[in-house]
Amino acid sequence: MAKIVIVEDDKFLRDLITQKVLKEGYLVVEAVSGEEGVAKAKEEKPDLMLLDLILPGIDGFEVLRQVKENPETSSIPVIILSNLGQKDDVERGMNLGAADYLIKAHFTPGEILTKIKSILK
Repeated sequence: MAKIVIVEDDKFLRDLITQKVLKEGYLVVEAVSGEEGVAKAKEEKPDLMLLDLILPGIDGFEVLRQVKENPETSSIPVIILSNLGQKDDVERGMNLGAADYLIKAHFTPGEILTKIKSILK
């Protein structure tokens, strides 16, 4: 069973995505800050990470950089899920090694789940 770390400080959105992901039979580990996200990646060795960029503590870009630079966690696919939709933000995320970049306003939880499934195949 695949394990997904969801790094999102917005409780409403985190709960919404968590419920959707759990219903599909995945295991979920939640993190609410950047530091916690990095720690959970190391501890849990998830199959995928869903990562917000605007977080308390270190931001999502820094989380992504640390996860990708650590040999223990570098193979974890990371989907960025953010309200930052500027072209340079998207490029920065992809250049840091994100598997995909989703802009929150453009995707429903169902569509996010479809992306998760396609990456975990």
